[in-house]
Amino acid sequence: MSSSSTDVSPRRIALLFKPHWRRLSAVMAIIVASSLTNMATPFLVREIIDRALPTGNVRLLGWLVGGLIMVAVLTAVFGITQTWIATGTGQRVMHTLRVDVFTHLHRQSVAFFTRTRAGEIQSRITNDIGGMQAVVTSTATSIASNVTTAVATSIAMLALNWQLFLVSMLALPPALLLARRMARLRKEITGKRQRELADLNVIVEESLSISGVQLSKIMGTGPALIERFAGSSSRLVELQLRSQLAGRWRGATMNIMFATIPALIYLSAGIVPSAADLTIGTVVAFTALQGRLFQPMTSLLDVGVTWSSSTALFARIFEYLDLPVEVDDPILPVSLPLPVRGHLRFEHVGFTYPDNEKPAISDITLDVPPGSSLALVGETGSGKSTVAALIMRLYDPTAGRITVDGFDLRALRLNELVGVISMVGQETYLLHASVRENLRYARPDATDEQVEWAARTAQVHDVIMALPKGYDTMVGSRGHRFSGGEKQRIAIARTLLRDPPILVLDEATSALDNSTERAVQTALDALARGRTTVTIAHRLSTIRNAHQIVVMGDGRILEVGTHDRLMMIGGHYATLTS
Repeated sequence: MSSSSTDVSPRRIALLFKPHWRRLSAVMAIIVASSLTNMATPFLVREIIDRALPTGNVRLLGWLVGGLIMVAVLTAVFGITQTWIATGTGQRVMHTLRVDVFTHLHRQSVAFFTRTRAGEIQSRITNDIGGMQAVVTSTATSIASNVTTAVATSIAMLALNWQLFLVSMLALPPALLLARRMARLRKEITGKRQRELADLNVIVEESLSISGVQLSKIMGTGPALIERFAGSSSRLVELQLRSQLAGRWRGATMNIMFATIPALIYLSAGIVPSAADLTIGTVVAFTALQGRLFQPMTSLLDVGVTWSSSTALFARIFEYLDLPVEVDDPILPVSLPLPVRGHLRFEHVGFTYPDNEKPAISDITLDVPPGSSLALVGETGSGKSTVAALIMRLYDPTAGRITVDGFDLRALRLNELVGVISMVGQETYLLHASVRENLRYARPDATDEQVEWAARTAQVHDVIMALPKGYDTMVGSRGHRFSGGEKQRIAIARTLLRDPPILVLDEATSALDNSTERAVQTALDALARGRTTVTIAHRLSTIRNAHQIVVMGDGRILEVGTHDRLMMIGGHYATLTS
């Protein structure tokens, strides 16, 4: 997927916090109270220096020192409470964002995942959202806290001496210019770093999966993969160094500028016309306030830099959240009348894959009565698997419609549809979990007895019981503990638990040897019994008894009939069987 624009509306980011406005209001109130309380310290110090110490007034000194301690205690309590509420709010926003992205991606069609790298998706959910954590959890409160502190401190400084306040402001213009320059630099570096992290994730995903490892060992590409990984990691190191050094240079320059101001204040106190009216306590209190003014100002500039660089992350996340859902639930869904009969019809169906000009299938019209079997045969690329994908509503037709019991598939909820139609394909995906958990993936509420019944029917119970822990044995990554035929039979058992009225078999035995195919075919026959079945066949021997056999070529129907009739015609089907 192409990189996205980094122009993100602050309002859209602010809307992430809208459900938590009560908690944020409490944080703001605490921030104001903390800032106002903290402003008492310089004035207490001035009174200690100008009144309590010169006069030896121990009672007054005790009250003033007690006030300093009380300010410190209250500020600490306010700080802890603020951090607890603000961090909790930020984490809730992060949780919502992660779940929203994950949920939205689950709603995407298969077309999105076929054109997007798996490592790219993982990087956006983990690296990008993780990189936003500091901004989401602390930016709003940091801005409020520092603005409040800066305003309160400025008022206090003006109250003490307005001339010295103007001297203190000399460092502000160059600091703002430097922060703006650093923000642009950090924003550029952050975008490059996240793209490099995504590339690194892709390398890991492709190279260290079980299939990737096997491929690299067979092809001898290990050294090249290591070199590719090392190159990506090296570029990440360079980008991280650039980011850190940019921040260090800015910080060092700011520290020099801010450290110069106290010296100028002392100098000004001696030469300005009103210097004679200044007391030592006022100068000390003003210098302390000046330090407290620059600290929130520096923090605000840091927030600006961090915010600017984080927009690259927000842009990448919002790009995914803004993806249109190509196959979605209808606005006004309908429900199939029960019991579902399983009457499947294609009415002049056509489909063209995204970014393709040539249709994959054209003008497909078929009628599959309830409980009957339909077999699709044809050369590779004839459109058979496209038909299966449309039945499962992995895609929607670009022409015509597909109905079940007279209802357009697009009018049904997706969750209802998967309860009506199930598919067993030639590639079986098993989770890295126990056999029992893999079987219950189709039906979480299935009892142990139902799980065992499905396994026995699928001719795989004995295989499972021979495992070290039976049904509680871990299947391993992608089910590599099992042979192809065993995985197929587990997939069949899983489908049996769902008990769908319509079954799609997409070349479910094409990759198996003859003896394994016979065992799997026995399981498939048990699965298909009493159901409307659509079989995509590679080996024609498996579909001789189908009620209808459809021969496809170049995305169109060439012949329709039973095995005997098509053999008698002596057309395309007879050529395929010869």
